[in-house]
Amino acid sequence: MSSHNPTINGHLDIIVSSNEDEFEGKKESRNEVLIHGNPEGLRSLANLLFQLADADQESNADLPVGAREHEHLYPGSELSKTSVTVIVGRLDAKGTGTFYERYSAR
Repeated sequence: MSSHNPTINGHLDIIVSSNEDEFEGKKESRNEVLIHGNPEGLRSLANLLFQLADADQESNADLPVGAREHEHLYPGSELSKTSVTVIVGRLDAKGTGTFYERYSAR
């Protein structure tokens, strides 16, 4: 992976939406990631996710131990011009299988 030029066909828009709710006098803020696309765009994203999931990190000589397969998706290139830059990748590191420090399981 990490081809630096993933193929996304169709239309795909990924944005971050900030929302604020009030309940019993308490305001709560949250961010939501909104992923929208036409069927071709959503299938392309799904295929990219499958490619990342199926990538054999251990046999990739260009991927250092401790690194993770990932792809960058850019506005105006793979994504709509209104999108934010997105990095999608593996959680498990090559050689160790460890997750990054800030990860907190559900």
